[in-house]
Amino acid sequence: MDILTLLPFIVLIGAMFLMTRSAKKKQAAAAQMRNAMQPGTGVRTIGGMYATVKEVHDDTVVLEVAPGVHAIYAKNSIGAVLDDAEYNRIVHGDDDELDADGTIVPDDASSLTGEPDADKADVAKIDLVKDETADNDAEPEDAAAKDVKDAKSDGKSDGDTDTK
Repeated sequence: MDILTLLPFIVLIGAMFLMTRSAKKKQAAAAQMRNAMQPGTGVRTIGGMYATVKEVHDDTVVLEVAPGVHAIYAKNSIGAVLDDAEYNRIVHGDDDELDADGTIVPDDASSLTGEPDADKADVAKIDLVKDETADNDAEPEDAAAKDVKDAKSDGKSDGDTDTK
């Protein structure tokens, strides 16, 4: 056998080995993360629910999803173990970084409907009211449009002609 004939098979086997190796590393890191859970830490499930760990068992975890509401989940359903700062930022809305500059952004559109500022008062407002006189005085632009208008005024519909 020639080495060039075996080369595609060797490359394919090498690629498969590298892919399974990286997948095993990810699985091991996820298992280590799940085993490191302690009661009181915040977690996110694979479904996207945020909760606090209350009890850790061999294959299950008891999560507090709301004050006084406990649910039992499989350990494999934990997607991420969050540190305290991130958990509080997501669940409770605590955001120390944004509070540092002191700017307050309202949650509704009330700031958009207030009185205009003095510098915005100079802007001319656009009149969106339809001008009735412009429509009555308008003439058809070309002869074809005028013929259509005359034909409709004679009581003829689109398909009627003046055949005799």
